[in-house]
Amino acid sequence: MRPHEHEAVAVAIIRHKTMGRDAIACARRFVRFKAAKAKSLGERGAALVEFGLLAPVLLLILLGTAQFGLTLNQFVTLTNAVSIGGLQFALSRSDTTPYTDAVNAVKNAAPSLKPASLTITLSVNGANCGTDAACMAALTNNVGQPSQVTATYPCNLQVMWYNFAPACNLTSQVTERVQ
Repeated sequence: MRPHEHEAVAVAIIRHKTMGRDAIACARRFVRFKAAKAKSLGERGAALVEFGLLAPVLLLILLGTAQFGLTLNQFVTLTNAVSIGGLQFALSRSDTTPYTDAVNAVKNAAPSLKPASLTITLSVNGANCGTDAACMAALTNNVGQPSQVTATYPCNLQVMWYNFAPACNLTSQVTERVQ
């Protein structure tokens, strides 16, 4: 054998041993990969189960927040409408239809609320007046005294088939001096 051939044989032997080790290492990596893949599939299933348990709670929070926002909007609308109706009522001393004008002012200022569901009461100096004639007499005889407009509207706090406040009513009241 020539010297170069001897080196080539040695290199071939080393390469053969190295290939054997590489094949074993590759097989080990494949087994580890299979185990890791099986583990990740189990983890994905656990995440799906956790999401299934938490999704109704998250949905309840989301829908509850939206429903509370709608109810708060109704309360702000009612308060603004009562303020407008109270001002109209306090300035209606020389009007022939003060009750009707004040009630219509409240209903017109709250277009997003159902007018049939509004309960509006008017009073002058603590005495309720429910007709135009009674309110006109009370306003004329009580200049400078307090006039009061109160409105009540039913609210709905039902979220996902559960009513959190079954007897909920929004109430707003404004007091103005009769002009």
